Amino acid sequence: MKKRYLILTALLALSLAACSQEKAKNEDGVAKTEQTAKADGTVGSKSQGAAQKKAEVVNKGDYYSIQGKYDEIIVANKHYPLSKDYNPGENPTAKAELLKLIKAMQEAGFPISDHYSGFRSYETQTKLYQDYVNQDGKAAADRYSARPGYSEHQTGLAFDVIGTNGDLVTEEKAAQWLLDHAADYGFVVRYLKGKEKETGYMAEEWHLRYVGKEAKEIAESGLSLEEYYGFEGGDYVD
Repeated sequence: MKKRYLILTALLALSLAACSQEKAKNEDGVAKTEQTAKADGTVGSKSQGAAQKKAEVVNKGDYYSIQGKYDEIIVANKHYPLSKDYNPGENPTAKAELLKLIKAMQEAGFPISDHYSGFRSYETQTKLYQDYVNQDGKAAADRYSARPGYSEHQTGLAFDVIGTNGDLVTEEKAAQWLLDHAADYGFVVRYLKGKEKETGYMAEEWHLRYVGKEAKEIAESGLSLEEYYGFEGGDYVD
């Protein structure tokens, strides 16, 4: 809880420093978004499906990707890093769908903020990760924060949903809404409960990853992206 208040303070400071609301929605919100709720259990509302045939991971220079059923899927985890110079900004399609999702949650009565954390540059992730290492040590930080070059936020396809109280969304009903409806907007909850071994991270109910049309099939499977597409996951090699 103490860490969450510290992160909230950092977020507010960054937001005040931003020159526009748009920046507040992007990198200025980053310090708020790495905190992870410690929870056990598995995703109970989704059936556990079988993984697809193992996908071929291709090095595209700045990033790795696989070919999904409909679109290219960028891969970013502890085994597949992004180039230091990869700086795409927020994907406009993903952002537009996120705003629709946020509006839908608000209309459903959930206290969700218009603000969120989206794209995060290599440089920003470097500072953020080091702050967590200084605070908790490297081993602990690696469980909830990505090393620079390994963060999904650098792809411009990942977003953290924030409540009006400034906290990341962990409330049970809101988290369940995301599990049930994120795919309607092309998103999956990236770090599922019970999938820590596969993803390499603790569960994050608020962390959404845009994958497009295939999202519903992935969500219904109950699998992590690593399992669904059959690419390597888990912890760093070192």
